[in-house]
Amino acid sequence: MEDLLIRKDRRAGRITFNRPQALNALTHDMALAIHAALNDWRNDPGVDLVIIDAAGDKAFCAGGDIAAVYHAGRAGNHAEGERFFHDEYRMNAAIADYPKPILAFMEGFVMGGGVGVGGHASHRIVGDTTQIAMPESGIGLIPDVGGSWLLAHAPGHVGEYLTLTAARMGAGDALYAGFADYYLPEAEWPALIDHLADSGEVSIVAGHPAPGAPLADMDLSAFEGADMAEITARLTAQENEAMLKPIRRNSPLSMAAGLQLVRAARGDSRVQESLAREYRYTSRATRDSDFLEGVRAQIIDKDRQPNWTADASPAAVDAILAPLGAGELNFDE
Repeated sequence: MEDLLIRKDRRAGRITFNRPQALNALTHDMALAIHAALNDWRNDPGVDLVIIDAAGDKAFCAGGDIAAVYHAGRAGNHAEGERFFHDEYRMNAAIADYPKPILAFMEGFVMGGGVGVGGHASHRIVGDTTQIAMPESGIGLIPDVGGSWLLAHAPGHVGEYLTLTAARMGAGDALYAGFADYYLPEAEWPALIDHLADSGEVSIVAGHPAPGAPLADMDLSAFEGADMAEITARLTAQENEAMLKPIRRNSPLSMAAGLQLVRAARGDSRVQESLAREYRYTSRATRDSDFLEGVRAQIIDKDRQPNWTADASPAAVDAILAPLGAGELNFDE
């Protein structure tokens, strides 16, 4: 397909995002195609490893292309969103569990759905332009695509901080937070990819010393708070306007639910458990959350003035994260 270049290159399976004009945003069809390619190569003796990269120099993948989900939801079609997230999350799980090495070269913006592809690869390479974030609370969603799993395993309370503020991470912070494994200047990537495809050997991957990680020196003690009210109160007492500003801007329901999801994921043994819990929210998002309003404000109208109206009470959070019964996400092939 034109939006995704899938081919075999010597010993490697190659997947290249090819929508640079759309910052390589991930469509439903692209998620299905990635999953299908991985299934095709799983038992192929001619494929020793998989390389995922992107065309253009601005973005690996800046997120999911959710315009179709938005328009369907506005028209009362909530099944469109359910299908999109269902298939995307199953693809995320396939990457996390893949029996062969997957190398993700994460240049530029890596956000939301891009983290779901690159963040679960076995070898995650970042460079000087890398900007990684889970910005979902700004559009009325939650850190999904297994983002709650990754955030849960970040050191200290980095996970809560990133969830609530949607802050971006450069290469050093991404390594510190556990969203990346190797730092390598982008100029060195083409030669490494060529050697990987030629040899099929991941042992040749070696990063440079990591850049500084500002996250490591931040006082994130406020994010130990039991809930949003306590976290906000602590930040207010610290007069930490830099962290309060994005929290005031983001969806209250998204932040409260995201906080619960990240903390719950710390008890998970597999990313599939976190994905299934995330799906409880996202499958209901076009009906019961601020998602449609967030997408309208940030992506459709671009007025950056969302009117958050969803109930963010503990009862509302419990309701949107409640089990789905027969609709629970499963990972059977």
